[in-house]
Amino acid sequence: MVQFIGRETKYSGTLSAFTTIYREEGVLGFFAGLIPRLLGDILSLWLCNMLAYLINTYALENGVSTMAEMKSYSQAVTGFFASMLTYPFVLVSNLMAVNNCGLAGGLLPYAPTYSSWLDCWSQLHREGNMSRGNSLFFRKVPAGKRYVWEERRFR
Repeated sequence: MVQFIGRETKYSGTLSAFTTIYREEGVLGFFAGLIPRLLGDILSLWLCNMLAYLINTYALENGVSTMAEMKSYSQAVTGFFASMLTYPFVLVSNLMAVNNCGLAGGLLPYAPTYSSWLDCWSQLHREGNMSRGNSLFFRKVPAGKRYVWEERRFR
């Protein structure tokens, strides 16, 4: 997907991608963005199960004929809610996966270079971009990036 931004073809297939990543970044290149992704997944799983347990135990009455169906709905709703809350971890993980990868989408002006995932997290938090890309229908343009879009639009 990052190749699309700069119209590049650094990776032509799965096998060539593996060899290119290993040659340029070593074994650690395969684990870029893994820590925030694992933290987000663990937190999401914990939140989802805790909220579903609380709803199923205290909010739903026993003896309702559609109890099993209601429990499955509560699991789905809590899963959606937990994924909304842990979206910043997914965002940071994806940004770290393409951080300084040699493609235009992973370098300035499209993306700054981060020293660690904590650096990425803190910069996104400072800019108020922790939920960027979260909504499919309601998009907002970050305040610091507006000039780039307007400048390109009028060229």
